[in-house]
Amino acid sequence: MINFNGALLEKETSIFTRDNRGFKYGDAIFETIKVKDGGIVFLEDHYFRLMASMRMLRMEIPMSFTMQFMEDEILKTIAINELEDNARVRFSVFRKDGGLYTPLTNQVSFVIEASVLNVIFRPVYQVDIYKDFYVQASLLSTIKTSNRLLNTLASIYSKENDLDNCILVNDNKNVVEAINGNLFMVKGTVITTPPLTDGCIKGIIRKKMIELIQGNKEYTLVEGKISPFDLQKADELFITNTIVGVQPITKFRKTTYSFNTAKILAVQLDGLR
Repeated sequence: MINFNGALLEKETSIFTRDNRGFKYGDAIFETIKVKDGGIVFLEDHYFRLMASMRMLRMEIPMSFTMQFMEDEILKTIAINELEDNARVRFSVFRKDGGLYTPLTNQVSFVIEASVLNVIFRPVYQVDIYKDFYVQASLLSTIKTSNRLLNTLASIYSKENDLDNCILVNDNKNVVEAINGNLFMVKGTVITTPPLTDGCIKGIIRKKMIELIQGNKEYTLVEGKISPFDLQKADELFITNTIVGVQPITKFRKTTYSFNTAKILAVQLDGLR
């Protein structure tokens, strides 16, 4: 079942009209949330990122939209679907119907979907650069909107070329992120990740990983520009996202990588949950 504005409905229930703004204009945002052992992982971070995204997009935040409200609605959704222990949750918010580019209202609706949590760690993981289209280097690109055409096309390219993922670059030809997560590059004891100003998603696990590395005296964290050429000189590359946590990259073109640092950080990250 799904949760539409607090009402639990059968998944087949029609809840969208032809005027849905998420469908017509991509006027929607979402959070992908992990429920593990009955608890919502990093709930506070997801809540505050959602609120910040809604403010940036000038969506009206209802007075009832508290963190407790968000938690309660997620928990009742996973309960009705008998997924209390472990679940993958998508919390979508979209502006209500009406208007053309200019909306008639800034009020919002929400939909919560829950599915079985399926975490797959791949010991062999090959990537390449996706160059057909570019990420815009702006803060708007840091928001998880429903307009993910670039990610969709890059995923098709990845499948057609027997890759596990693709690395996206921006209009300045700097590395931004992977299709489904943020990117970190290890060179010696320096770990670099692209800055938000280059257009990468403001990832929850990215934030946690940065905090983790900054608190570890063995490593130096740099938020700096990465070129595709830099990737070939790296010791390690790894991707972070909410569902998997840390996914090491083992091959980029002709370059192969170890993943010792990624394994260490993955264990430390898991300890934060």
